[in-house]
Amino acid sequence: MIHNSSARRTCCSFLLLSIATSLNAAEVAAPTTWQAQSLGQALFHMLLFGLAGVGAAIIGYKLFDLCTPGNLHHEIVGNRNVAAAIVAASVILGVCLLISAAMIG
Repeated sequence: MIHNSSARRTCCSFLLLSIATSLNAAEVAAPTTWQAQSLGQALFHMLLFGLAGVGAAIIGYKLFDLCTPGNLHHEIVGNRNVAAAIVAASVILGVCLLISAAMIG
């Protein structure tokens, strides 16, 4: 245990400096880019991210349906519950916003 206040300040300064140095080292790493070099690559990336986004949105909806009581799909289709459809739509939109923010960076 450190009892001296100057030793405590030195220790805290060392910790802060080491954290700042490690954060700067992480920023220096070479950036990776997904920028397309041709129209074909751009179309391929668009299709790839589009399919990944739709798949992630479906998985997010299914996970939400599993976490809530009852069967949301049956409630929407079978019982024609508009409120359940609005909740499902908001979940899908929320998942899509998270996916788009993750893809943009």
